[in-house]
Amino acid sequence: MKPILKSQKLDNVCYDIRGPVLELAQRMEEEGHKIIKLNIGNVGVFGFDPPEEIQLDMIRNLSNASAYSDSKGIFAARKAIMQYCQEKGIQGVTLDDVYTGNGVSELIVLSMNALLNDGDEVLVPTPDYPLWTAAVSLSSGTPVHYLCDESKEWAPDLNDLRKKITSRTKAIVVINPNNPTGAIYSKEVLLELTQIAREHGLILFADEIYDKMLYDGEKHISLASLSSDVVVITFNGLSKNYRSCGYRAGWMVVSGDKEMVRDYIEGLNMLASMRLCANVPGQYAIQTALGGYQSINDLVGEGGRLAKQRDLAWKLITDIPGVTCIKPKSALYLFPKLDPDVYPIEDDQQFVADLLKEEKVLLVQGSGFNWGKPDHFRVVFLPHEDVLKEAIGRLARFLERYRNKHARKASSTAAKAS
Repeated sequence: MKPILKSQKLDNVCYDIRGPVLELAQRMEEEGHKIIKLNIGNVGVFGFDPPEEIQLDMIRNLSNASAYSDSKGIFAARKAIMQYCQEKGIQGVTLDDVYTGNGVSELIVLSMNALLNDGDEVLVPTPDYPLWTAAVSLSSGTPVHYLCDESKEWAPDLNDLRKKITSRTKAIVVINPNNPTGAIYSKEVLLELTQIAREHGLILFADEIYDKMLYDGEKHISLASLSSDVVVITFNGLSKNYRSCGYRAGWMVVSGDKEMVRDYIEGLNMLASMRLCANVPGQYAIQTALGGYQSINDLVGEGGRLAKQRDLAWKLITDIPGVTCIKPKSALYLFPKLDPDVYPIEDDQQFVADLLKEEKVLLVQGSGFNWGKPDHFRVVFLPHEDVLKEAIGRLARFLERYRNKHARKASSTAAKAS
């Protein structure tokens, strides 16, 4: 029989956070190996529980959650999100501008499907959260990656971004706070991004899912708060700040000159209606979460569990010879750099696969975040301190073997040359 092939739209789509190396890890687990997973920000499996009042509100409202809701979400959830936008300084947001979704992931894909035609371009940062690149490709668009500058604490390289704007460019994606680097963008950078969008008539897509996961007293500025004319689509949700990944409660908010994007909004409404509605029990958690005690502050503040684990993981990683890392100001991740003179890696996916096979530690390679060189990887610092010490100790042993092997090979090559 003739084989049935997957859609060609998937040819340029990848999501290596849950890709081939994870599949290898799952096979190893089936064989009885115990894997330390530092690959995904799934907070619930590391003992970070949602606030109890969120859980109780969902339970109390289950009897009201069996029917479809409005395609954009229940009133109470959208009202709370609208008020949250007001607190963040985002002007002109009404109930009609708020869309709830099954996590931000669904809404990212929906927003791209509603916007893009064949060959339309979207500027996406590199490194990025790979769903953005995948969603653009899946929606028949072309992702064009603009650089974030490691030497400037991973701030966007605005000159590089400007050079990549063409007549086909429709939008700019801004991930702030950033995954995977943990960067937070300054007001000056955000204003400049806003001005670029204004000059070229572009939409800004602002992924702000980590806006409360801030360390060392850092402050987050919502991109949409900096203008009332530029169209900004802001994404947020409960998964990270409220440790509620499995509730799939996210939202998307349209702000700015809505008349300019009236037809696009019709597309968003159509797609939102086609999927009927977001998970209704999860929607009932939103009002309580946004209006209740913000326990995330206890975790990220001085002495908090996330803050301590970030500090420990960063120190252990940067103590390894040939490894450097910009200390993250937000989120759940480190994005270390391997000195290419010390670690001349050619295939970073094979590198993390070898680490997994030899040391039973699972990371994600930098190319999984659309980083163009095989010299970075991402570490999740969610496990308890003893697990982090064990995992990074294993990584250090693996890298020591790699250094020694490379040194012997270089010495042998030099001897033959002489």
